[in-house]
Amino acid sequence: MKEKPEAKKRIVHGNTLECPVCKNDTFWMRNTLMNTRGMTFFKVEWANKEAQNYVCDSCGYVYWFIQP
Repeated sequence: MKEKPEAKKRIVHGNTLECPVCKNDTFWMRNTLMNTRGMTFFKVEWANKEAQNYVCDSCGYVYWFIQP
């Protein structure tokens, strides 16, 4: 099993993230492709936009952020 990245405090637009479920303040980060039906149909999922996720190190709640 792959090890998860380092969990630490994360700041987004000047605000420190806090988990709305368990109130934890440490998260690990991953990137996720935002798949769409059209791109999947044409088998070019790699061209989809990417979202940045912050995952609560305590309960697993996931914040999703996409760049405008």
